[in-house]
Amino acid sequence: MILGHEKQWEFLKRTALSGKLSHAYLFSGPEHLGKKTIAFEWAHLLLNEIATSDFSGEAPHPDLILIEPENKEIQIGQIRDLIWKLSLKPYAAPLKITLIDKAHLMNQEAQNCFLKTLEEPKKNTLIILITEYPETLLPTIFSRCEQIKFYPVKKEKIISYLKEGDLPEEEIKKIATVSMGRPGTAIDLIKNPQQLKDFESEIKEIVKISKSDLAQRFQYAKDLSQLEEPLKILNIWLFYFRDMLLKKYLSADAQVSNHSFSKIKSTIKTIQNTIFLMANTNVNSRLALEILMLNF
Repeated sequence: MILGHEKQWEFLKRTALSGKLSHAYLFSGPEHLGKKTIAFEWAHLLLNEIATSDFSGEAPHPDLILIEPENKEIQIGQIRDLIWKLSLKPYAAPLKITLIDKAHLMNQEAQNCFLKTLEEPKKNTLIILITEYPETLLPTIFSRCEQIKFYPVKKEKIISYLKEGDLPEEEIKKIATVSMGRPGTAIDLIKNPQQLKDFESEIKEIVKISKSDLAQRFQYAKDLSQLEEPLKILNIWLFYFRDMLLKKYLSADAQVSNHSFSKIKSTIKTIQNTIFLMANTNVNSRLALEILMLNF
């Protein structure tokens, strides 16, 4: 199911029907927007159009290769294995399709190895890179891919989708607001209503921590670093300060926040950097969170 991204999807459909495919595409944009879903749907369309197969999006197809990170990294061994697979003739279709999810997690060796594939593309192959951080890829990889950018979906579209179910109006509005234009997040909240309650509880905790002294903040950083999924909490922090920034921008009321406009922007940037480091590197989580706490 594709929610939003009509222009991108129409372009991809036209490209599929025309048969004028580039050898590599780069799907970029924030997480949970549906980039991977659209990549699967496009592969489904291409393989059905060309091979009249019964590929169903999630089911395996002999000419579809999915590369995903292993332990926060896509390693050179995975890329070498991919290159070998691409050297073989397609099994059931005139082309092979490769999806590289979270392509920014290719380590330096893997990127250099992968670059050779882009410089000398195999006949009848299509590669789709999916990433939230395209700027971390080698410029030579970036320049050899056709760019497809994805943006947050309008709140009205998410509300319209949510109204197709049997959710109460108040819950629909909450989910649409909390998801911040990310269909994947909205769907997760529908499937697990407890997440919405947890979100509201965490917002109260953020308000409390942001007004506390440094010792309490450092204790919070220690506790947060020991959680299985601290990034979920950091994304709530990101929502809280983005919402604060928007209210500060739209309101003349100085009571919206004691923080200045520039201070809120700086805090948002620091949270984003912390999320990036914790998601994509082996940074010491507690230290990264303590540095974050110093910025409030």
